[in-house]
Amino acid sequence: MQLITGKAKIAAVLGWPIEHSRSPLLHNFWLQRHQIDGAYIPLAVKAEDFKNVIQGMKAAGFKGCNVTIPHKEAAYQCCDIVDETAKKMGSVNTLWFTEDGKIHGTSTDGDGFVANLKDADVTLTDKKVLILGAGGAARSVAYALLQDGAQITITNRTLQRAEQLVRDLGAGQIIEWKSWIKELGQFDVLVNTTSLGMEGKDDYLFDLQHASNDLVVTDIVYVPRVTPLLKAAELKGLKTVEGLGMLLHQARLGFSKWFGINPVVDHELTEFVANSLKK
Repeated sequence: MQLITGKAKIAAVLGWPIEHSRSPLLHNFWLQRHQIDGAYIPLAVKAEDFKNVIQGMKAAGFKGCNVTIPHKEAAYQCCDIVDETAKKMGSVNTLWFTEDGKIHGTSTDGDGFVANLKDADVTLTDKKVLILGAGGAARSVAYALLQDGAQITITNRTLQRAEQLVRDLGAGQIIEWKSWIKELGQFDVLVNTTSLGMEGKDDYLFDLQHASNDLVVTDIVYVPRVTPLLKAAELKGLKTVEGLGMLLHQARLGFSKWFGINPVVDHELTEFVANSLKK
Protein backbone atom coordinates (compact mmCIF):
# COMPACT_ATOMS: atom_id res chain seq x y z
CA MET A 1 0.00 0.00 0.00
CA GLN A 2 1.20 3.49 -0.87
CA LEU A 3 1.79 5.43 2.37
CA ILE A 4 1.13 9.16 2.61
CA THR A 5 3.24 11.75 4.42
CA GLY A 6 2.82 15.29 5.70
CA LYS A 7 3.58 16.46 2.17
CA ALA A 8 0.68 14.51 0.66
CA LYS A 9 -1.54 16.08 -1.96
CA ILE A 10 -5.18 15.68 -0.91
CA ALA A 11 -8.36 15.89 -2.99
CA ALA A 12 -11.93 14.79 -2.31
CA VAL A 13 -15.40 14.17 -3.65
CA LEU A 14 -18.31 16.00 -2.00
CA GLY A 15 -21.92 14.88 -2.13
CA TRP A 16 -25.01 14.13 -0.05
CA PRO A 17 -25.16 11.19 0.13
CA ILE A 18 -21.71 10.06 -0.99
CA GLU A 19 -21.61 6.33 -0.20
CA HIS A 20 -22.44 5.42 -3.81
CA SER A 21 -19.46 7.27 -5.33
CA ARG A 22 -16.86 5.17 -7.19
CA SER A 23 -14.56 8.19 -7.53
CA PRO A 24 -12.38 7.28 -4.49
CA LEU A 25 -11.76 3.86 -6.00
CA LEU A 26 -10.56 5.11 -9.34
CA HIS A 27 -8.52 8.09 -8.09
CA ASN A 28 -6.78 6.06 -5.42
CA PHE A 29 -6.10 3.37 -8.03
CA TRP A 30 -4.27 5.98 -10.11
CA LEU A 31 -2.43 7.29 -7.04
CA GLN A 32 -1.23 3.78 -6.28
CA ARG A 33 -0.28 3.11 -9.92
CA HIS A 34 1.85 6.25 -10.11
CA GLN A 35 3.21 5.96 -6.55
CA ILE A 36 2.02 9.49 -5.73
CA ASP A 37 2.16 10.78 -2.18
CA GLY A 38 -1.52 11.66 -1.95
CA ALA A 39 -5.07 10.62 -1.17
CA TYR A 40 -8.59 11.14 -2.48
CA ILE A 41 -11.37 10.94 0.10
CA PRO A 42 -15.20 10.98 0.14
CA LEU A 43 -16.87 13.74 2.17
CA ALA A 44 -20.58 13.68 2.98
CA VAL A 45 -21.59 17.36 2.97
CA LYS A 46 -25.05 18.81 3.50
CA ALA A 47 -26.19 21.59 1.18
CA GLU A 48 -26.22 24.20 3.94
CA ASP A 49 -22.58 23.43 4.80
CA PHE A 50 -21.20 23.25 1.29
CA LYS A 51 -19.73 26.75 0.88
CA ASN A 52 -18.05 26.63 4.28
CA VAL A 53 -16.57 23.23 3.52
CA ILE A 54 -15.11 24.47 0.23
CA GLN A 55 -13.46 27.42 1.96
CA GLY A 56 -12.22 25.12 4.72
CA MET A 57 -10.69 22.71 2.21
CA LYS A 58 -8.91 25.55 0.46
CA ALA A 59 -7.59 26.86 3.78
CA ALA A 60 -6.47 23.36 4.80
CA GLY A 61 -4.36 22.90 1.69
CA PHE A 62 -6.54 20.57 -0.36
CA LYS A 63 -5.69 20.61 -4.06
CA GLY A 64 -9.35 20.54 -5.08
CA CYS A 65 -12.35 18.27 -5.34
CA ASN A 66 -15.11 16.71 -7.36
CA VAL A 67 -18.71 17.53 -6.55
CA THR A 68 -21.77 15.44 -7.19
CA ILE A 69 -25.49 15.65 -6.44
CA PRO A 70 -26.78 18.00 -5.08
CA HIS A 71 -23.83 20.41 -5.12
CA LYS A 72 -22.93 21.08 -8.78
CA GLU A 73 -24.77 24.40 -9.03
CA ALA A 74 -23.55 25.57 -5.62
CA ALA A 75 -19.99 24.69 -6.64
CA TYR A 76 -20.35 26.91 -9.70
CA GLN A 77 -21.25 29.82 -7.42
CA CYS A 78 -18.09 29.21 -5.35
CA CYS A 79 -15.74 29.56 -8.32
CA ASP A 80 -13.63 32.58 -9.12
CA ILE A 81 -12.84 31.32 -12.62
CA VAL A 82 -14.87 28.98 -14.84
CA ASP A 83 -14.41 27.95 -18.46
CA GLU A 84 -16.91 28.15 -21.32
CA THR A 85 -18.17 24.63 -20.71
CA ALA A 86 -19.06 25.44 -17.13
CA LYS A 87 -20.76 28.67 -18.18
CA LYS A 88 -22.93 26.76 -20.62
CA MET A 89 -23.79 24.15 -17.98
CA GLY A 90 -24.33 26.60 -15.11
CA SER A 91 -22.69 23.99 -12.92
CA VAL A 92 -19.33 22.31 -12.29
CA ASN A 93 -18.20 18.90 -11.13
CA THR A 94 -14.48 19.60 -10.78
CA LEU A 95 -12.74 22.28 -8.73
CA TRP A 96 -9.05 23.02 -8.25
CA PHE A 97 -7.41 25.55 -5.98
CA THR A 98 -4.42 27.54 -7.23
CA GLU A 99 -1.61 29.21 -5.30
CA ASP A 100 -3.07 32.66 -5.93
CA GLY A 101 -6.10 31.66 -3.83
CA LYS A 102 -8.46 31.28 -6.78
CA ILE A 103 -11.03 28.53 -7.16
CA HIS A 104 -11.26 27.21 -10.71
CA GLY A 105 -14.13 25.08 -11.98
CA THR A 106 -15.27 23.10 -14.97
CA SER A 107 -17.69 20.38 -15.97
CA THR A 108 -15.95 17.27 -17.32
CA ASP A 109 -18.98 14.99 -17.83
CA GLY A 110 -19.49 15.84 -21.50
CA ASP A 111 -15.82 15.50 -22.39
CA GLY A 112 -15.78 12.17 -20.54
CA PHE A 113 -18.74 11.00 -22.59
CA VAL A 114 -17.11 11.92 -25.91
CA ALA A 115 -13.76 10.41 -24.89
CA ASN A 116 -15.53 7.15 -24.05
CA LEU A 117 -17.08 7.03 -27.54
CA LYS A 118 -13.74 7.80 -29.18
CA ASP A 119 -12.14 4.98 -27.20
CA ALA A 120 -14.68 2.74 -28.91
CA ASP A 121 -13.71 4.17 -32.33
CA VAL A 122 -16.96 6.10 -32.73
CA THR A 123 -16.60 9.27 -34.80
CA LEU A 124 -19.05 12.08 -34.18
CA THR A 125 -18.43 14.83 -36.75
CA ASP A 126 -21.56 15.33 -38.86
CA LYS A 127 -23.23 12.31 -37.24
CA LYS A 128 -26.91 12.51 -36.34
CA VAL A 129 -27.32 11.81 -32.63
CA LEU A 130 -30.58 11.22 -30.77
CA ILE A 131 -30.42 11.99 -27.04
CA LEU A 132 -33.00 10.51 -24.68
CA GLY A 133 -33.55 12.92 -21.79
CA ALA A 134 -33.19 16.65 -21.15
CA GLY A 135 -31.75 16.86 -17.63
CA GLY A 136 -28.32 17.90 -16.41
CA ALA A 137 -26.59 14.86 -17.89
CA ALA A 138 -28.24 15.45 -21.26
CA ARG A 139 -27.07 19.07 -21.19
CA SER A 140 -23.44 18.02 -20.66
CA VAL A 141 -23.61 15.33 -23.32
CA ALA A 142 -25.37 17.53 -25.87
CA TYR A 143 -22.93 20.42 -25.48
CA ALA A 144 -19.92 18.14 -25.87
CA LEU A 145 -21.44 16.50 -28.95
CA LEU A 146 -22.03 19.90 -30.53
CA GLN A 147 -18.45 20.91 -29.81
CA ASP A 148 -17.32 17.75 -31.60
CA GLY A 149 -19.37 18.54 -34.69
CA ALA A 150 -22.35 16.25 -34.20
CA GLN A 151 -25.94 17.12 -35.11
CA ILE A 152 -28.17 16.57 -32.10
CA THR A 153 -31.85 15.84 -31.60
CA ILE A 154 -33.39 15.69 -28.14
CA THR A 155 -36.46 13.84 -26.96
CA ASN A 156 -37.88 13.91 -23.46
CA ARG A 157 -41.06 12.78 -21.73
CA THR A 158 -41.69 16.44 -20.83
CA LEU A 159 -41.44 18.27 -24.16
CA GLN A 160 -40.96 21.69 -22.54
CA ARG A 161 -37.68 20.60 -20.95
CA ALA A 162 -36.34 19.48 -24.31
CA GLU A 163 -37.39 22.77 -25.87
CA GLN A 164 -35.66 24.72 -23.10
CA LEU A 165 -32.45 22.75 -23.50
CA VAL A 166 -32.33 23.41 -27.25
CA ARG A 167 -32.91 27.12 -26.60
CA ASP A 168 -30.12 27.20 -24.01
CA LEU A 169 -27.69 25.40 -26.31
CA GLY A 170 -28.65 27.48 -29.31
CA ALA A 171 -28.67 24.38 -31.50
CA GLY A 172 -30.40 21.07 -32.01
CA GLN A 173 -33.76 19.63 -32.99
CA ILE A 174 -36.63 18.16 -30.96
CA ILE A 175 -38.93 15.19 -31.47
CA GLU A 176 -41.75 14.09 -29.20
CA TRP A 177 -41.11 11.21 -26.84
CA LYS A 178 -43.84 9.06 -28.38
CA SER A 179 -42.22 9.45 -31.81
CA TRP A 180 -38.56 8.58 -31.22
CA ILE A 181 -38.90 4.81 -31.69
CA LYS A 182 -40.42 5.17 -35.16
CA GLU A 183 -37.94 7.88 -36.19
CA LEU A 184 -34.85 6.05 -34.96
CA GLY A 185 -33.81 4.92 -38.45
CA GLN A 186 -32.58 8.41 -39.39
CA PHE A 187 -29.93 8.52 -36.62
CA ASP A 188 -26.33 7.32 -36.42
CA VAL A 189 -26.02 7.32 -32.62
CA LEU A 190 -28.55 6.79 -29.81
CA VAL A 191 -27.69 8.09 -26.32
CA ASN A 192 -29.65 7.35 -23.16
CA THR A 193 -29.07 10.01 -20.49
CA THR A 194 -32.16 9.11 -18.44
CA SER A 195 -32.41 6.76 -15.46
CA LEU A 196 -34.54 4.35 -17.50
CA GLY A 197 -33.06 0.90 -17.10
CA MET A 198 -30.96 1.86 -14.10
CA GLU A 199 -30.79 -0.79 -11.41
CA GLY A 200 -33.72 -0.31 -9.04
CA LYS A 201 -35.58 1.98 -11.46
CA ASP A 202 -38.65 1.26 -13.57
CA ASP A 203 -38.33 -1.59 -16.05
CA TYR A 204 -38.50 0.20 -19.41
CA LEU A 205 -38.43 -1.94 -22.56
CA PHE A 206 -36.44 -0.32 -25.35
CA ASP A 207 -37.78 -0.95 -28.84
CA LEU A 208 -35.09 -0.69 -31.51
CA GLN A 209 -36.98 -2.31 -34.37
CA HIS A 210 -36.64 0.76 -36.60
CA ALA A 211 -32.91 1.23 -36.02
CA SER A 212 -30.51 1.03 -38.95
CA ASN A 213 -27.88 -1.71 -38.87
CA ASP A 214 -25.17 0.93 -38.40
CA LEU A 215 -26.68 2.57 -35.32
CA VAL A 216 -24.32 2.99 -32.35
CA VAL A 217 -26.09 2.68 -28.99
CA THR A 218 -24.67 4.07 -25.76
CA ASP A 219 -25.94 4.56 -22.21
CA ILE A 220 -24.46 6.79 -19.52
CA VAL A 221 -25.92 4.47 -16.87
CA TYR A 222 -23.30 2.01 -15.56
CA VAL A 223 -25.27 0.16 -12.87
CA PRO A 224 -26.06 -2.33 -14.25
CA ARG A 225 -23.05 -2.32 -16.54
CA VAL A 226 -25.09 -3.82 -19.40
CA THR A 227 -28.37 -1.92 -19.26
CA PRO A 228 -31.67 -2.97 -20.86
CA LEU A 229 -30.96 -0.57 -23.74
CA LEU A 230 -27.56 -2.13 -24.39
CA LYS A 231 -29.04 -5.63 -24.15
CA ALA A 232 -31.69 -4.71 -26.74
CA ALA A 233 -28.98 -3.30 -29.01
CA GLU A 234 -26.79 -6.39 -28.65
CA LEU A 235 -29.72 -8.66 -29.53
CA LYS A 236 -30.13 -6.66 -32.74
CA GLY A 237 -26.41 -6.93 -33.49
CA LEU A 238 -25.71 -3.22 -33.04
CA LYS A 239 -22.49 -1.65 -31.80
CA THR A 240 -22.77 -0.66 -28.13
CA VAL A 241 -20.75 1.54 -25.79
CA GLU A 242 -21.31 1.13 -22.04
CA GLY A 243 -21.44 4.02 -19.58
CA LEU A 244 -18.62 3.08 -17.21
CA GLY A 245 -16.00 4.60 -19.48
CA MET A 246 -17.65 8.02 -19.20
CA LEU A 247 -17.20 7.90 -15.41
CA LEU A 248 -13.54 7.02 -15.80
CA HIS A 249 -12.70 9.54 -18.51
CA GLN A 250 -14.45 12.46 -16.79
CA ALA A 251 -12.10 11.98 -13.83
CA ARG A 252 -8.87 12.48 -15.76
CA LEU A 253 -8.77 16.30 -15.83
CA GLY A 254 -9.27 16.64 -12.09
CA PHE A 255 -6.56 14.11 -11.34
CA SER A 256 -4.08 15.93 -13.58
CA LYS A 257 -4.87 19.28 -11.91
CA TRP A 258 -4.53 17.94 -8.36
CA PHE A 259 -1.74 15.40 -8.67
CA GLY A 260 0.29 16.55 -11.70
CA ILE A 261 -0.06 13.45 -13.89
CA ASN A 262 -2.42 12.85 -16.80
CA PRO A 263 -3.67 9.30 -16.13
CA VAL A 264 -4.92 6.79 -18.67
CA VAL A 265 -8.14 4.81 -18.79
CA ASP A 266 -7.27 1.22 -19.64
CA HIS A 267 -8.61 -2.30 -19.23
CA GLU A 268 -7.02 -2.78 -15.80
CA LEU A 269 -8.70 0.32 -14.36
CA THR A 270 -12.04 -0.48 -16.02
CA GLU A 271 -12.14 -3.99 -14.60
CA PHE A 272 -11.02 -2.80 -11.15
CA VAL A 273 -13.90 -0.33 -10.91
CA ALA A 274 -16.34 -2.72 -12.62
CA ASN A 275 -15.61 -5.40 -10.04
CA SER A 276 -16.59 -2.99 -7.27
CA LEU A 277 -20.02 -2.63 -8.88
CA LYS A 278 -20.70 -6.31 -8.25
CA LYS A 279 -20.27 -6.00 -4.49
